[in-house]
Amino acid sequence: MKIRRLSTSIALTAATAVGALLLSACGGASSAAGSDGGKLNVVASFYPMEFLARQIGGEHVKVTDLTAAGVEPHDLELTAKQVAAVQRADTVIYLKGLQPTVDKAVAQTHPKHVVDATASSPLVDHHLDEGTTEADGHDGGHEHADATGDPHIWLDPTRYAAVAKSVGAELAQVDPANAADYQRNTDHMVAQLAALDQEFRDGLQNVKTKTFITSHAAFGYLADHYGLNQVAINGVDPEAEPTPSRLAAIQRAAKDNGATTVFFEALVSPKLADTVAADLGLKTAVLDPLEGIKEPAKNDYFSVMRQNLDNLKAALGAS
Repeated sequence: MKIRRLSTSIALTAATAVGALLLSACGGASSAAGSDGGKLNVVASFYPMEFLARQIGGEHVKVTDLTAAGVEPHDLELTAKQVAAVQRADTVIYLKGLQPTVDKAVAQTHPKHVVDATASSPLVDHHLDEGTTEADGHDGGHEHADATGDPHIWLDPTRYAAVAKSVGAELAQVDPANAADYQRNTDHMVAQLAALDQEFRDGLQNVKTKTFITSHAAFGYLADHYGLNQVAINGVDPEAEPTPSRLAAIQRAAKDNGATTVFFEALVSPKLADTVAADLGLKTAVLDPLEGIKEPAKNDYFSVMRQNLDNLKAALGAS
């Protein structure tokens, strides 16, 4: 709603002001590289950015994730302490267009070194709002995809690899003494992502149907890259109310393409997916957009992506 967006903006402005006061009290707007026990202070906006920071930075970085584990990132509202952390960071890694409060904090605090994932993997418009009440002029409360396009680039391993290279290059620039380590870790990450890409190519090569139904239009890049067709109940907001015409279109798509499964995501209630699946006589399963992980000690980007692959293979009738 408009009221919610206004309150979020006010909260961020207040947080930024308080953060500036905190920084003044601490004697400066940014810390020197490696000032935290010899490690770089890296701030990441949400899980996919945090994962790259940790894997590529290794022992040379201290990473702060602005979005807590298991928390849906779209509605993040930053505290004054978090705004101060953005300004003090040696490097900030974020994805412009996903979290409006992070975008505003970066724009207002001007951290010295920034990696914007969209710079290395430009966004594509996947028409995320089509067929929902948001597209009909009702604001569902999310700003996470606007005219800049679909932000879910990390679900295509090749696009994620491009972001990884940018992260490695930026860390090497900030901390040239450890540039060789950052390059080695980047190369390892890119190789792992190339292997994952090949697993998806092989696993989805022979399928009975290329159409899958999701509660949230997060998988446009994945679908594009592997020649699949995503049919989304909702666009930007995974819990928005789809229009009757959208539901009718989903029913036709399921029937015409032999879809078997309605996918829902791990951090959002499956209620809508359950209802649609029951109406269409379909099964439900999880397809995780990896915007956050509930148990990071047990799972990571690669394990969840491989589970996504297994679930897609089962739903699409892979042989």
